[in-house]
Amino acid sequence: MPVEFADGWPEVLGEVSETGRLLRRAELQALAESGERAAEAGHDWRPLVGLYLGETRRAWATLPGIGRAASVSGAARSGDAVLAALDAAIAALGAGHERARRLAVRQEEAARREFIDDLLYGRSDPGRLAERAERFGLRLARAHTVAVAVGPSDYDEVHPLARRVERELIGRFGERDVLLTTKDGRLVCIAAANEQSVLTAFAKHATRTDAGHEGAHRVATGRPHAGASGVVLSYEEALGALDLAVRLELPGTVLDAGDLLVFPVLMRDRAAMADLVRTALGPLVHARGGAGPLLETITACAAAGYVNAEAARRLRISVRTLSYRLERIRTLTGYDPGDALQRYTLETAALGARLLGWPGTPL
Repeated sequence: MPVEFADGWPEVLGEVSETGRLLRRAELQALAESGERAAEAGHDWRPLVGLYLGETRRAWATLPGIGRAASVSGAARSGDAVLAALDAAIAALGAGHERARRLAVRQEEAARREFIDDLLYGRSDPGRLAERAERFGLRLARAHTVAVAVGPSDYDEVHPLARRVERELIGRFGERDVLLTTKDGRLVCIAAANEQSVLTAFAKHATRTDAGHEGAHRVATGRPHAGASGVVLSYEEALGALDLAVRLELPGTVLDAGDLLVFPVLMRDRAAMADLVRTALGPLVHARGGAGPLLETITACAAAGYVNAEAARRLRISVRTLSYRLERIRTLTGYDPGDALQRYTLETAALGARLLGWPGTPL
């Protein structure tokens, strides 16, 4: 620790030992400024305290109020005044050091948040973005994968779940090519594409419920892509997978966007999909009870491989009721669930209806 941060301290101690006075306001302010400068220079708190303790110890025997004291009690009074001054000095140093550290943390958090916004929204120059990324542990020249967790409440940097997941990942993987953050109330993990174990651990710890804290309801992972734009693409794929999971009521807690590629393909031409739903399933709105139960029947039959007993079990209805519903579908739409080609049309239309939110949302 450079001695310059304690410049003038022995002289102050000498005067205090003679007069027994308290430290003046200007002296306390100077000490606080020394603490700030030490923090800004990257020095920790303990070496700074050690510097002042060491300087006090070295000056002790030469302090006039102690060395020239007429009696033992006089030396004790001088020593007590010196120790009181040291106590006040350490408090002032600590206040200045902590103030500088808090400011540095706020500035670091602001810079980190700005970087994350630029990264996930595809803003800023790619070269500059890559340069800034190294400061936060990412090497954007490599391919990265983004995983996103959503839960019962919004997540921020101090949320217990976010802190727990960060602690687990850092404890296991250290300073690998990974960044954990929050964005729009979601928990986000960006990891190098070859670090699949990081993403697996992220999903495991994010969805775990313990110590009274509920885990995330669902985690979705995008596909790996290279470069800064690849991070944006993987992030958008993860968000898209979460959206599909809600709209299609998909089972499972952990989703991979690569397993859901068929859905964006189906929705690429929304007008065509809407036309298919309208043409194939539109007449179902005239059924007693509306189109909903018959749409559920189409979906359940497809999931059960058109084994009526299994489909009826999934729907919690009798096989006879299922047969009645299938006949109503054939009568109203003109498509026969028993015909392989027409069955495929009904399945695709039913899937499109769920993607479009029909019949709740008009086409």
